[in-house]
Amino acid sequence: MNVRRLGRVEYREALELQEMLVEQRKLGLIPDQLLLLEHPDVITLGVKTRNDRSHVLASAETLEAEGVSVLATGRGGDVTFHGPGQLVGYPIFDLKPDRCDVHQYVRDLEEGVIRAVAEFGIQAGRVKGLTGIWVGPGGREAKLAAIGVRISRWVTSHGFALNVSTDLSRFGLIVPCGIEDKPVTSMERVLGRPVPMAEVEEAVIRGFASVFTTYVK
Repeated sequence: MNVRRLGRVEYREALELQEMLVEQRKLGLIPDQLLLLEHPDVITLGVKTRNDRSHVLASAETLEAEGVSVLATGRGGDVTFHGPGQLVGYPIFDLKPDRCDVHQYVRDLEEGVIRAVAEFGIQAGRVKGLTGIWVGPGGREAKLAAIGVRISRWVTSHGFALNVSTDLSRFGLIVPCGIEDKPVTSMERVLGRPVPMAEVEEAVIRGFASVFTTYVK
């Protein structure tokens, strides 16, 4: 599994890179890839909402003034926000021949992130019926990481977005993932202290290596 730590990348540029790597992975030209990066402020729409912006609460004028763009994507899921301080991971994995199970793949993504944040003393988990990584007691959970994937001929793209030091006020521009009754949080808010992004990247790499051992080529 090749890991690429790309720093801050415009969303469209990252999308084009993913598309190129997916085609190369389908042809067997490259091994599995894990892209780790941050995006400038952007709201992205999943396939559920690409023609429906009702979960984007801010007006076009407000978004323009705030410097936040809105883009439709090919990933699953609803609307989400990406911005500085959020670690985004895009696995380009070939699930063939023995991992052709979309639901299990999503659970594995969640597990990789759960193991990563556990290294910082954060006990995260899942909420029944919902996708992503959550912290807090039952009924009052807050989302720490969002998941949204695309799979083409069993090669994956898109992935997860983990809030490390994200400006959480930005999530007020949307209904995050279409869920109105649960807040969004970050590692820094949970821990009450700064968390170096480089250390989170290292933890995510270890978490994914431990979960996706059969993907390592």
